[in-house]
Amino acid sequence: MLATYGSTLCLEDVQELIKYLGIVYCLSMAHTIRDKKKLLNRLRRIRGQVEAIERLVEQEEDCSAILQTIAACRGAVNGLMAEVIEGHIRFHIVDPNHQPTSPRARAAQELIEVVQTYLT
Repeated sequence: MLATYGSTLCLEDVQELIKYLGIVYCLSMAHTIRDKKKLLNRLRRIRGQVEAIERLVEQEEDCSAILQTIAACRGAVNGLMAEVIEGHIRFHIVDPNHQPTSPRARAAQELIEVVQTYLT
C-alpha cells in the first residue's frame, strides 16, 4: 500500500491509476501529431499546386490550364479535409474499428463514408 496525503492506495488502485494515465497520455497525442509527416507532405504538394496557379496567372496562360490546376488544387484540399475529419471522428468521437458492431461505431463509419464521398 502507498500512503498519499492521509489515505492509502492499494496495488489495484495504483494499477488503475497507471492505466488511466496511459490512456490520458495516448489521447493527448492527437491524430494530427501522429500523422504529422503525412499531413505536411500533403500540404507541401498543395502549396506547390497553389504556386503553379500563381505562375500560370503571372504568365497569362490560357484560362483552361488555370482552371484545371485550380480544380486539382481543390481536390487536394478536399482530400486533406476528408483525412483530417476522418481522423477527428476516429480519434475524438468513436473509432468504428473498436466494437465495430455497436450502433455508434456503425454510425461513425457511415459518417466517414459520407464525408469521403462528399469531399473526394
